Amino acid sequence: MSAADPLTHTPDAEPRGYIDPGALRELWFHTGTACNLDCPFCLEGSKPGDTRLDRIRLDDARPLIDEAVELGVEQFSFTGGEPFIVKDFVNILQYASETKPCLVLTNGTDVVLKRMRQIETLTDQPNPIAFRVSIDFPDESRHEAARGAGNFAKSWLCLSELHARGFKVSIARQIGSDEDEKSVTAAYKALFRTYGLPEDTTIVSFPDFLTPGCHPQVPHITEHCMTTYHTEESRAAFMCAFSKMIIKKSGRMRVYACTLVDDDETYDLGGTLAESLGKRVMMRHHRCYSCFAFGSSCSEL
Repeated sequence: MSAADPLTHTPDAEPRGYIDPGALRELWFHTGTACNLDCPFCLEGSKPGDTRLDRIRLDDARPLIDEAVELGVEQFSFTGGEPFIVKDFVNILQYASETKPCLVLTNGTDVVLKRMRQIETLTDQPNPIAFRVSIDFPDESRHEAARGAGNFAKSWLCLSELHARGFKVSIARQIGSDEDEKSVTAAYKALFRTYGLPEDTTIVSFPDFLTPGCHPQVPHITEHCMTTYHTEESRAAFMCAFSKMIIKKSGRMRVYACTLVDDDETYDLGGTLAESLGKRVMMRHHRCYSCFAFGSSCSEL
């Protein structure tokens, strides 16, 4: 008897859980793994000068933006690395926001503050642009232990500057081990008041996704898991059910199943969105378990 395919079956030969994607609602672009910071926990392994994933240009993004609009996409979202490291990024953002709302994930430090005048030119775009700034912890010393001295205040200043210019802002934070979620939320709300931000500013919480290429031991997600612990409605909330990620690797634009699996080429769905549509996504990556168990999602839709 031949061995079961490890892409579709667990080591115990049980069928893996999967998502059959529906309509494309959100298209993500990875702007490249170069970053101005060198955070040891970064799920993308980003750092200054990093080239694991290439920096994108407007000419790279434009055809995929146009294709997504034809498919009825609702939003464009951008992550990195640090998107504002990319010289062409403001042009990309301007082009994308001509047709759909946009979301940008950023560390909100020097590279963003220095381009604030360029960013300000985007306030009158036909569609709104929102920014999510990473503030790992509400404690300055804990945040700066990984992100560097002075960057806590810079990120809050960036949030204030963006909000003052009329952009919607949110923050991304890390989930600490054995944390008291209510106390953490209260600490962030106090900081929102301090920096003149709405007290109901969205907070998106993430577990530790580990760095690229890690293979931690996590429970395998089977078909039985997906039908016993999830409903049709909750399965539709998985990011891979309604979104795709565009990366540039070795000079080629590729479509991946999710924002969290670009370190695994088995999630490469093709070179165009048309090629990627309808392809089943197997819940095999260790980060899939975070989505399964904790409801993790990069999306704000």
